[in-house]
Amino acid sequence: MKAFKTAIRAAVLLAVMALLPTAAGAQKFALVDMDYILKNIPAYERANEQLNQVSKKWQAEVEAIATEAQTMYKNYQNEVVFLSQEQKKARQEAIMEKEKQAAELKKKYFGPEGELFKKRTSLMTPIQEEIYNAVKDIADLRGYQLILDRASDAGIIFGSPKIDISNEVLQKLGYAN
Repeated sequence: MKAFKTAIRAAVLLAVMALLPTAAGAQKFALVDMDYILKNIPAYERANEQLNQVSKKWQAEVEAIATEAQTMYKNYQNEVVFLSQEQKKARQEAIMEKEKQAAELKKKYFGPEGELFKKRTSLMTPIQEEIYNAVKDIADLRGYQLILDRASDAGIIFGSPKIDISNEVLQKLGYAN
């Protein structure tokens, strides 16, 4: 019986000790709304507009070549009965080459490592780093251990506006609202 009581006391003592660090040094959390922050940074809006313009221009180039290939194919279908085997083969190869050009251009512009990705990275990385540094400075100043983005789908069901530091981040960046 005495061993049992000692074991219980030890377990209770361990539980209390485990709770002490959280009670003594309560962790501080904050929220930011990245959508809100980004909408209030003119450089981000300009970068987005620039990306949209470039994307539309490149998409038009890809579509022009794809349309050319479709036109070549329609013409081929209309004339196929009048063509020799050699002419058919030459036309088919030309159509496939044009389709290949469209696919390669699309990959060059819009592929995972394409020009649009590179352009987005070059335009957005400085903005993201500036925001990160402002958030980090505020976290260091205020002693926050964790800052979550309420705009992401991180499973935040409720966040008190009292712990939202989005406006403070904008002020730190020089965008007073």
